[in-house]
Amino acid sequence: MRLSLVQAFRITALAEAASFIALLGATYVKYAHDEPAGVQVLGPLHGLLFIAYVLLALNLAPRAGWGAKTTIWVLVAAVIPFGGFVVDRWLARTPPVLSA
Repeated sequence: MRLSLVQAFRITALAEAASFIALLGATYVKYAHDEPAGVQVLGPLHGLLFIAYVLLALNLAPRAGWGAKTTIWVLVAAVIPFGGFVVDRWLARTPPVLSA
């Protein structure tokens, strides 16, 4: 089964948001309990997911007919905790019709 661009973006948005929340928790543990292992693992993982999110969003935007305002909103959501969950829910409610 091949994922559509929208499905791939939604999965990446959820993974990026979850990794962001986990990284925030790991950062607390690092500074409160002097245990950096979580940040050492989750930091690079979240970074890769963030880059994938941005690249997929920029690839999806023109195909989905998003204007600059929508595209910026989707990109800003990546730097806000739980933002990826909001974007996923929005896409589930209003799936874009992709142009070629």
